[in-house]
Amino acid sequence: MGHISRHQCLIYEGSPARHLPALVSVIQQKLKEDNRCLYLNSPPMVAGLRSYLFAAGVDVPKEVMKGRLVLSSDTTHLENGTFDVDRMLTNLSTAVIQARDEGYQGLWATGDMSWEFGSEKNLAKLLEYEWRLEELFHTFPTLAGICQYHSDTLPAEIIRQGLVSHHSLFINETLSRLNPHYVRGERVDTHLDNIADLDRTINSLCKGHNQLLN
Repeated sequence: MGHISRHQCLIYEGSPARHLPALVSVIQQKLKEDNRCLYLNSPPMVAGLRSYLFAAGVDVPKEVMKGRLVLSSDTTHLENGTFDVDRMLTNLSTAVIQARDEGYQGLWATGDMSWEFGSEKNLAKLLEYEWRLEELFHTFPTLAGICQYHSDTLPAEIIRQGLVSHHSLFINETLSRLNPHYVRGERVDTHLDNIADLDRTINSLCKGHNQLLN
């Protein structure tokens, strides 16, 4: 594992808007590389991203009309407010195949786990989702993306599991790091021996530092 994974994790605290400039920078680069870009979040965050994209010079209506940019608050992956792993992964698989069939180099996607989970914060479902999502990244080499974990809105154990289930950590638009805490999916649920160490790294990420990752 000597490379930065296409399946990345962003762990943060405070205002989600703080990370919009970094995400906009990544989206601009991915659009230049002829990827379809999917952003899944709450309506206020979608509106915020749209504003930042405009400010960065992206012709948002044109890109949306062409289908290169998909800004969505869709919740069809929720069944009566409950996170449906199968439905979410099916939606994502379909989106990857559709992007490929329509001539794009790939699909880059990012979503906020607080929004994706809906009202349910089920640890077992998160583990299943991230493990199967990792398999999806292996199945589709044209898929890349960032799972966003907001420490202010998710339980601490969810954040810890988000940390250990990703090969790579997204720090900002110019810096990603290999994750020293990553463990393979089938062992994720047993990797909570050193909670203090995990929380120290999470705190460092939330404060915008990365020296603990060296």
